[in-house]
Amino acid sequence: MAGLQQRSLRIVLPALAGLAALLVFSALVGFAFGPVAGLASGLVVLVALYAVQIYFLGALGDWLNHPSLSDIPDGIGVWSEIFARVHRWHRAGEIGQRRLIDNEERFRRTISALPDGIILVDAALQIEWCNPVAERHLAISLRADQGLRLTNLVRDPRMVAYMTSGRFDTELVLRPLGNPTMILSLAVIEFEPARSIVITRDITQSERVDAMRRDFVANVSHELRTPLTVIKGFLESFGDAGEELGPVRLHHLRLMDEQAERMHRLIEDLLMLSRLESESPDTEDTVDIAQLAAEVADEARSLSSGRHDIVVDVPPTWVRGSRDELRSAFGNLVSNAIRYTPAGGRVQMRWQATADGGTFQVVDSGIGIAPEHMPRLTERFYRVEKSRSRETGGTGLGLAIVKHVLLRHDGRLEIQSEVGVGSTFSAWLPKSRLVMPAANAGADADAVAERAQALSASEPGVRTA
Repeated sequence: MAGLQQRSLRIVLPALAGLAALLVFSALVGFAFGPVAGLASGLVVLVALYAVQIYFLGALGDWLNHPSLSDIPDGIGVWSEIFARVHRWHRAGEIGQRRLIDNEERFRRTISALPDGIILVDAALQIEWCNPVAERHLAISLRADQGLRLTNLVRDPRMVAYMTSGRFDTELVLRPLGNPTMILSLAVIEFEPARSIVITRDITQSERVDAMRRDFVANVSHELRTPLTVIKGFLESFGDAGEELGPVRLHHLRLMDEQAERMHRLIEDLLMLSRLESESPDTEDTVDIAQLAAEVADEARSLSSGRHDIVVDVPPTWVRGSRDELRSAFGNLVSNAIRYTPAGGRVQMRWQATADGGTFQVVDSGIGIAPEHMPRLTERFYRVEKSRSRETGGTGLGLAIVKHVLLRHDGRLEIQSEVGVGSTFSAWLPKSRLVMPAANAGADADAVAERAQALSASEPGVRTA
């Protein structure tokens, strides 16, 4: 504040000093030649000073129309200080602008050197800027397409739906229409209310490696299935001999049969996962979720052997999808809940309608899952407790299968858990998957109700809510 006052006084004081000198000059002339002469002389000097101010004001106005450091006018008195300040201000502005341009150019060069494509779009998805990698990935041109809508230039239906959905929690994998041999991963980052960054990444090589891995696993699993079937057949035939083998050999035979069965389940899960990853989705059935839940409850009762309280709360609901895949997904969720719930615990299956779809939930009162394990639960062969999984015959592929089934049905898996309290696994399906066959709704509802009553009456370990 003090510095500002000092700079202001450097302009105001000379002006006040000039005014004081004018008054003194007029007083002296009036004293020597009379009052009229003094006033006339003061007026003449005042007009001359006013003309000088008008001249320099005009010079400043002309310069402001075309500002340039080389054309700043020269001034006298106060105007010398004013023009000097204008010169310093304009020079500082040019230096700052030059630095800003240099930083922006350096930033653009840095972004252009990245291996990923970067596209800056506004709220209307109009392109503001993109780097050369993005131009190659999506066959666009910054020079020709700047200001145009990205979804009008890249007319892939999946990309258009993704960009306009507003849900960017997962990346989109697609093949550009202009280059079908390339596989791109597309993500959107919203960094301002009116701007977003679209990032494209070439994952062709990694997808090729994944495809080779999937083919290898599928081929090996398929080749192992035949000899394992032969081994299981001979083990069953040996088991028919019963007591003739003796207790020791019979015990060894049971151990071999258990391990063969475990290997059989592992191979079946690997083949199922490979099929989910490689084959086109088969989602043309109308699936009765209530009936499917009842069947899964039967399997859960068999696995639980009466050690758990199983509750089914699924109203008449139909979805469009693959019945076998959804049964596999729901069955894996329920079997996991039983494996990780101690005897006497509770496992509930329920369906909840939401504004944007529906959710099949499996709620258990089991041991729960620690937060550090949550991000990796859907990885292949990942187990929270390896010893318990071995004891119960788990393969470590159940949640991976669930995730892929839901992805093929445009859904997602959500997990909530607390150690010592229990877990909730939610298989969400979008509203577009829900159907209600008007002709069969009443009959199906009656059939489900009758099945639920029969199940409640015949099985003490299974209840329907």
